[in-house]
Amino acid sequence: MKSLFALFGGLLVAATAMAQDVGPDVLVKTVTNEVLEIVRKDKDIQSGNTKKAIDLVEIKVLPHFNFTRMTQLAVARDWRQASAAQQKVLTDEFHVLLVRTYAKALTEYKNQTVVFKPFVLKAGETDVRVRTEIKQAGAGKNVELDYWLEKSPSGWKVYDIEVGGISLITNYRESFASEVRNSGIDGLIKSLQAKNKSGEATSVKK
Repeated sequence: MKSLFALFGGLLVAATAMAQDVGPDVLVKTVTNEVLEIVRKDKDIQSGNTKKAIDLVEIKVLPHFNFTRMTQLAVARDWRQASAAQQKVLTDEFHVLLVRTYAKALTEYKNQTVVFKPFVLKAGETDVRVRTEIKQAGAGKNVELDYWLEKSPSGWKVYDIEVGGISLITNYRESFASEVRNSGIDGLIKSLQAKNKSGEATSVKK
């Protein structure tokens, strides 16, 4: 469970050239299956090659995540305190932290499979949840996994992920707010920079 948040957030977004009119459920299913296949065949990633995993995440994940909105939601009301320059640094550092987390989880992938739940896109919807379930190998407990996506001019973008009802954004929001209360926006930036310098990844709190 500790790495599922990062693992399947990364596995979600693999295609580099998908049509803008592809539905969010089709996007999730297509790219998840594609990346799972890549990881299954890549012995370097399976054996812990973090650099290769980071390269995969950078190429496959970034085009389909809205990191600016994710950072804004995670920082919450404190976002308004930040200058434009601080907002950019926060977004960049949050991006790096998530990429490291995804990459670490990719190297830990074993034999999980994904079941895609029924989905209907209603006319005019621009903000949706795509539900999946992670089937663990052996006797491991299955995990409900939800992706929140919004429609943008360049296609559907992920802005939050929930694992077992726990939101990625909420997972960070509490610690970010505490850091800002104690040390201000600059303190939060320094904390993120320190985590990234140390190569620290993160996981969902249980």
